[in-house]
Order: sequence, then C-alpha cells, then structure tokens
Amino acid sequence: MATLQTIRNRGGVLVAVIIGLALAAFILGDIVRSGSGIRRKSQMEIGVINGNSIQYPDYARSVEELEEIYKMNSGRTSLDQNTLDQVRDQAWETLVRDNVMSEVYEELGLSVSAEELFDMIQGNNLHPIIRQMFRDPNTGEVNRSNIIAFLKNMESAATPAQKAYWLFMEKQIQDERKLSKYTNLVNKGLYVSSAEVQEEVAAKNRHADIQYVMKRIYSVPDSAVSFTEKELKSYYKNNIENYKQSASRRIDYVSFPIYASEEDDKANLKWITDIKDEFINADDNVSFVNLNSDTPFDGVYQKKEDVSPKLADWAFRSEAGAIYGPYKEAGAYKLVKVDNFKMLPDSVKARHILIRPTNEAEAAIAEATMDSLKNLIQKGSNFATLAKKFSQDPGSAEKGGDLGWFKRGDMVPQFEEACFNGKVKEVQIVRSQFGIHLIQVTNQSRKNKNVLLATLERKIEASTATYQQIFAQASRFAGENQTTEAFNMAVEADKKLIKRSAIVREADREIPGLENSRILIRSAFNNSEAGELVVDYENSPIFELGNEFIVGIVAEEKEEGYMPFEEVRPRIELAVIKEKKAEKLISEWTDASKRGLDAVSVIAGVEVKNADNVSFASVTFPGIGQEPAVIGTISKLKENEVSNPIKGNQGVYVVKVISITETDDQNFKDNQERLIQNLGMRAYRQVYDVQRESAEIEDKRTRFF
Repeated sequence: MATLQTIRNRGGVLVAVIIGLALAAFILGDIVRSGSGIRRKSQMEIGVINGNSIQYPDYARSVEELEEIYKMNSGRTSLDQNTLDQVRDQAWETLVRDNVMSEVYEELGLSVSAEELFDMIQGNNLHPIIRQMFRDPNTGEVNRSNIIAFLKNMESAATPAQKAYWLFMEKQIQDERKLSKYTNLVNKGLYVSSAEVQEEVAAKNRHADIQYVMKRIYSVPDSAVSFTEKELKSYYKNNIENYKQSASRRIDYVSFPIYASEEDDKANLKWITDIKDEFINADDNVSFVNLNSDTPFDGVYQKKEDVSPKLADWAFRSEAGAIYGPYKEAGAYKLVKVDNFKMLPDSVKARHILIRPTNEAEAAIAEATMDSLKNLIQKGSNFATLAKKFSQDPGSAEKGGDLGWFKRGDMVPQFEEACFNGKVKEVQIVRSQFGIHLIQVTNQSRKNKNVLLATLERKIEASTATYQQIFAQASRFAGENQTTEAFNMAVEADKKLIKRSAIVREADREIPGLENSRILIRSAFNNSEAGELVVDYENSPIFELGNEFIVGIVAEEKEEGYMPFEEVRPRIELAVIKEKKAEKLISEWTDASKRGLDAVSVIAGVEVKNADNVSFASVTFPGIGQEPAVIGTISKLKENEVSNPIKGNQGVYVVKVISITETDDQNFKDNQERLIQNLGMRAYRQVYDVQRESAEIEDKRTRFF
C-alpha cells in the first residue's frame, strides 16, 4: 500500500509546478494590542481583499497549516528565515487567490462537484497530480487499488497531520480544476482572424537586404542641445507613470558593537586554564567536552593533512591523552586533547537499501524488514536483487543499491561512520534523517593513520557587566540626541561613531549588514515619524541586532505616489537631452536623406553599413538589438527606396532596401494553430493576473511582522 511519504516523494515536483508550493513555516510576530468590539476587529485586520476583511487569526491559521505541510514534504522540523518568509507570502497569496477568484467562479457558476472530485482522485479521469503520486515506477501505470487502499488507510489510521496534508492536496486539485475551467472559457472566446494569420505568414516570408547609416545618440555632445523649464515639466507630465514610488524611509543609524573587554578576555583565559587539569584527568572526553565546551564534540577522525597546521605535528607524535593549550584562535580559547588513533580508509565504496518511514510505527516495521533482509543477505541472497525490489532510494535502487566511491564528508554522519569504521562485506543497519539504511561496504582504499581530537572551546564574549555598560552607552546617546540635528551633531563630535544610512521599503526583510533587522524597518514605518528616533513596540530606541546595539532616526520619509518633479529632475533632464539629440540628428539628416545614403553618411560622419536577411517578423536589428521602429519602417519600403530619418532605441537611422526576398512557405493552417496556441498560453498565464490586478487589495501584514 502506498504510504504518505511515498505519495509526497512521487508528487513533489508536479505539485510544485502546478500549485506553486513555495512553502515554509511561520513564526508569530508581535501580538496585536488588546481591544474589544469593532476596535479589536480593526486591530486584528491583516488585510482587505475586495472589501472582505482578512483577520489575523485566519491568516495565522493558514500559515500554520502550510508550515506543517512543508515540514511533512521536506522532512524538516525547523525552517530558516527565508523559508518562513516564503510561507507568509504563500499564505497571503492563497487568501488573495481564494477571495478574488471565488467571486469570479460564483458569478460564472463554476464549481467542482463531489462526483467530479471522486473521478479525478480515484475514477476514470485521474488528475495529473494523482497520476504522478500513484504511478508505478516500473510500469509507468497507475494501480487504482493502491489509491483505494491508501484512502481507506487515511480514514482509519492516519494521523491528524497526515489527514490535513491530504485535505490540502484535495483543495489544490479542486482549485486547479476550477482555474482550468475558467481558462477554457476564456480560451473559447479567443479568436485569430484570417487577416492576422496572413499578416504573420507574409512577415515570416519576407526578408530584406539593406544598407543603412546609424549614429548613436550618445555620440552627440550635451553642449549641442538645450532645453527649457517648460519642456522639462511637459516631459514629466507626459511620462508621470515612470516616476511612481512606493513608500520608503531613510534611516540614519549608529552602532554600538557588543564586544568583549580586556577583563572578559582575561576571565575566559582563567576559566580554561583552571579547567585544564580536569580535562587531562577526564576518562570520557566526549561527555566532558559536551558538558563544558561552547561547541559540541566533533567525532570526526582526521588525516594529518586535514588537521590544523598548528596541531598536526604535535597530534601525530603524541599519545592518547596528550593535551595542547590553552591557545587563542578565532575569538576563542581552546584546549585540544588526543582522544584516539585509528587506521581508516580515505574513501569507501558501498551499497545500501533504504526504507523511508513517515512515523515511529512505520520505522519499527522498517527495522524489522531490514533485519529480515540482513539475514537473507548473510545466508547468500543477492544484495542487488533485494535493493531493486525493496529500496526507496530512486538514485541507487536500479543500480542494485550501489553508491560508488565516496570520501569523508560526502554522506550524513551516521551513514559515514558505519562505512568508514565497518569492514568490507559487513552488513549494518543504520538510521539517518533519510530513513533506515541497510549498508554493505564493498571496497575500501588503503588505510592510513587518523586522529580523533577532543577540543574544549571557550568563546571570548562580552560578560553581563560589559553588555550592560555598552547598553548604557547606547541609551545615553539615544536619550541625549532625539532630533535629527542633535543626532548628526553628536555623531560628528564623537569620532568613534560612524553614521550609516539605509533607504528601506515597508516590505523589505532586512538592511544589508544588520542581522535580524526586520524589526527596525517595521518600527520605522509603524512607530516613528521623520525627524524622530526609531522606537520599537515597547517604545525603546535601542535595537539589539545580532552582536550590536543600534540607535536610528527616521531622516526622511516618502509616501506612496509620484516622485516630486525636483527630485527626479536629473533623470528628466537626461531623457529630454536624449530626445533633443535625436531631434537634432533627424533635422540635420532630413534633406540629405532625399539625396541618398551617401549624402547622409557625409553629414553624419559615419560609414554606410550593410545588413542582410533582415526578417520582417522580428524586431531585432542585426548587430544592434531591439529596434521595432526601424524594422517597421523597413517592412514598408520598396526596393531601392530610402527612408526618412528614424528615431530608434539606440540611435537615429536612415535605411535603404537593396532587395526583398519572398519565400513561398504559406503554411496557413500551421501558423493559425501556432497563433491560437500562443494566445491560449498567454490566457493561461494571465487570466488570474488580470483578475488580481483589477481587485482592491490592501496588504497590512507589515503591522504584524
């Protein structure tokens, strides 16, 4: 019977493609302040979609569901910050999609009936996701009895998390089906006319050999053109959409690094010196290090060339129990003790059988199965045959479980330890994060002397007293400099302080160079105004970000809208100058173009060039780039006809068509089908985007995290 893990393994890629499972986990942000009634509802509002209020608890529940599903998919128990951010975004986009499209589906009467869902999951018209999940890798066919058995098991024996995962999958199938129906409706209304097809065919069949003169706009000196204030403002007005801006804040900030003092350094040295005798006399180095060191015991045996140069000679001429140090390295004091020596191979060749259980009950069954397989192999059964039949590792099963040669560090620690410490032909059962392995080492390289070192490390960090002293410095600075003027004067007066600046948008996740700086960005938008210190949600101006205290001030704020004229004036001047240069070249070349390319070439000071086989169906000018205006002009010219000056993206052109070649390739039907297919693909990509763009969406998530 198919297990849920098997389903996830087989369906993962297709599910990701169809549904866009950019999932992860969610950590709750600051809790919304208390309230009641209408006020509390407003405080808990995380967004509004087409007039529908999205409340924080509903959003949090969606995120938590996605978190659990992602953990089941990946086999992970915790998630990094990037993945957490992805989950929050995915949960929000799912809510947006559901709210936006539900209105569209309701208006059109689109739905997925229970009978239709049954047919897609276990009937005659299986959904692609189901086909991918339950496809037999050996035959490529779907065994419906496996689907039914799996669903029965889900009803009777599945955990709540497994049931939630399956319900999630069902919802994705339903959502994809409804969107597919809607897309098909839109496609039915799309049409490619005969005239469009004929124009496409004609363009593809026509090519021209041309001569041209081209001068790049930037080659004209700025001093050759001039502009007026009126022209600048007219350009700004006519191109206002180019100057949209999102809300942003400029934060000026200073850092108070949290570093260890000389007293802290001496205290750490004294600590590790005092404990040296205990370390020397310790019988269990592993337990001693794990109990006392700032870093856990590293049970990796090393060859001489892999040991630190500082320690290599000492370690390999010493005996077990010898100790080195204390010495200072990488911000820590260390004591190193020789734990053991072993003769170990540099590389190993092995094969394995892998079973991937999804819970402890399945793990117990898997281990019992592995015991049986181990007995069979020890009695003479063929390992490769059993691997092909039982192993759930798709990368090695078809090779009889063979993993080839590998070195230290190539495999997970549990697997590696078994292989490098085991004997050739020995069969071992090992558990790792990937599942239960039955391992057999088939070959090993020549063995060399390796050493196992026990390292006791004491990181040199700020003490509580030092921490409080640095915090007091930051607090004093914040208390005495609460305006922009005072802030800047204080930084200028104190040469130890360096003012840095960051321009951030409301949804930015971090400020480069500052750890965990999202809270600083949120606070700058939600708790502070221009000219004020940035304060957190407890009204404190001190932010502890990584290993430093930060005090910042909102130096400038910009709201969403259009950038003011004066702010974008330099950009406008560049754009107007470019237009003026093009106009100047066009004016100078217009009369000459009537006399031919040679006349233009003389005035322009550039040579006449050739371009062969220019396609009328393309917008790319050979050797230059995208020039739709130039290609469009060429397509209208007759043989030996010279164009007027043309303003292109890169420069000004005058072109002459030398010859036009027309092929006989009509292919009317093929081109019509291709155009219809392209139109359908565009519709599939854009139907939801169009609905989303037309919806009224207010995203208030930055208030919460």
